[in-house]
Amino acid sequence: MSIQFSGPEGGAQIQKDLSFAFLEERFPHAVLLEGEPGSGTDRLAATLAQAAVCLSHGKKPCGVCTGCEKAAAGSHPDIFTVDGDANPRAFPVDTIRQIRSDAYVRPNEAPRRVFVLLGAQNMSEISQNALLKILEEPPQNVLFILTAVSAAALLPTIRSRVQIFSAAGSSMPDDWELAEKIARAVLAPTEAELVFGASGLVGDRETFRGVLRQLSMLFRDALAARSGGTVLLSGREQTVSFLSSGLTRLSLMRMLEETEKAQAALEQNANTALLAADYCARLSTAAGR
Repeated sequence: MSIQFSGPEGGAQIQKDLSFAFLEERFPHAVLLEGEPGSGTDRLAATLAQAAVCLSHGKKPCGVCTGCEKAAAGSHPDIFTVDGDANPRAFPVDTIRQIRSDAYVRPNEAPRRVFVLLGAQNMSEISQNALLKILEEPPQNVLFILTAVSAAALLPTIRSRVQIFSAAGSSMPDDWELAEKIARAVLAPTEAELVFGASGLVGDRETFRGVLRQLSMLFRDALAARSGGTVLLSGREQTVSFLSSGLTRLSLMRMLEETEKAQAALEQNANTALLAADYCARLSTAAGR
């Protein structure tokens, strides 16, 4: 499947990134579109929601099927929108709990149900933790679309369970090769390989930030695989299989926790060299090395 955008909203790079993420029906279960007011993230969210319920077999949204027409009119029964930009108090915990419950209801007409949460930066920590429960183990055929002025406004645990796309540029540095190298190095005989891999994070905060997000997805996927789960945030099946077969569930949980701590430290402007060294040591300890 190819996403077709009707205008320049968000910019060419984010449109390219989103098209790739949704290629061949590989719908992620949750995305976060970050950008300042006026950057077009609301329109991007509407386009993705429409594409998710489009009944066409070609480019989506086609704009002419019944799914697209209802989505455009705001009357599609499988699209649920909460506008936290219009009303900063739109995310009480009861609303999030209702969303969690509704996520398990089968779609009425579309291939999937879509929950659009605009202005997620206005969501309280309590509400974010309530949302986290459904993001950790989402049901099949559900798509969450969040928008926020900045991903940093959300809890690290939320950020680690969504694919982040920025209207200011690329979704994240394209460093899956580096992320997978670091992840696999956790099982190397010595810590030297891990330290060598992590050296690529020093001095470049954006690369560091992107790789930590990807490592969170890898560790989360491996943890889910150990528990019998099949939903992959990362799409990196070989690395996930390598990790899940070589590490215990407890080790993976601890590695995920250490990654989330490193994400928080990075957002607090920690020195990248010191953080990388500390992160490597903590990963090794978590892995039982």
